Amino acid sequence: MKVLAILALTCLVAVYAKPQSTYTDKWDNINVDEILESERLLKGYVSCLKDKGRCTPDGKALKETLPDALEHECSKCTQKQKEGSDKVIRNLVNKHPDLWKELAEKYDPDNIYQERYKDKIEAVKN
Repeated sequence: MKVLAILALTCLVAVYAKPQSTYTDKWDNINVDEILESERLLKGYVSCLKDKGRCTPDGKALKETLPDALEHECSKCTQKQKEGSDKVIRNLVNKHPDLWKELAEKYDPDNIYQERYKDKIEAVKN
């Protein structure tokens, strides 16, 4: 009887201790517009993402999260993260295609995500 009680308690804990359903919202209040408007800040983030420069804590978190977000279509992103992602994609595609290409070479060398998100990328082009 004790074994059943312990097993039931263990199952209950396992159900309630399920993995996080979204990425942390710790950095949701970062001013994405400020980063996109500053050549220095933007290039700093790109350098971080490409392993070519130092990373701020939020840059490091982005670098760790980006592959999973690409793979799973940002399914764990908060609404604010999805909005920021759309803003960044629009900006890079239209104003910084060279940086967009560099990041694509690093995170999508086989052109998998470029194909998967082709409609979304085309939709943001001016």
